[in-house]
Amino acid sequence: MNGVFDLGGTDGLGPVNPPENEPVFRAEWEKPMFTMFSACFRAGYFGVDSFRHGIEKMDPAVYLTAPYYEHWLYTIENHAIDAGAIDPAELDRRTAFYLENPDAPLPEHEQNPELIAFVDAVVPAGASAVRDTDKQPRFSVGDVVRVNDSSPFGHTRRARYIRGKVATIVAHRGSFIYPDTAGNGLGENPEHVYTIEFTSTELWGAHDADPNGKVYFDVWDPYIELATTTQGVTA
Repeated sequence: MNGVFDLGGTDGLGPVNPPENEPVFRAEWEKPMFTMFSACFRAGYFGVDSFRHGIEKMDPAVYLTAPYYEHWLYTIENHAIDAGAIDPAELDRRTAFYLENPDAPLPEHEQNPELIAFVDAVVPAGASAVRDTDKQPRFSVGDVVRVNDSSPFGHTRRARYIRGKVATIVAHRGSFIYPDTAGNGLGENPEHVYTIEFTSTELWGAHDADPNGKVYFDVWDPYIELATTTQGVTA
């Protein structure tokens, strides 16, 4: 999550004005796209973090202008090609065929009851990222910490707008898959997760912040270190 893909705290993109009755899907092709995520996840083509990292490999201009499920299509297609499940030449041939024959029937497929059951279970409940670890938590509730301000290569969930900022730990959540390794093909490597509390002033500065505002963010253990200064943090 770097570059244009890290939109948290970014200025100049205009207001977000969702319609009052926004549809779940804006086009029919988005419906199978939604179900393909669970099916390809079960097939082992990707995990959640590598799925996200696949989206971050899009051309930035295309990413910013493409609809949401086109992001999904991009990463699913490329992961399936990497897994050897799709022949790019065959994909191009079929794409050309349906562009020339938009009313042609789609290929028939036999239903897979086990796959359908998996999708029905995962869509409403999700798949847990909780994992056991022998590592001991390095921090406790009440500790004042600073978020590492480096810019890592590849996938991370350490948003740019919190990097270098000081916060207070308010909860320990347990250990979870570490996205900075899982998203980059380096294994799950579970790490402890904490919820940290920022003052709005710490994040946005005294001029722009609500002086009474708070922002909460979940961070993995390697993202933080004990702060050498508590500037910007209030009790």
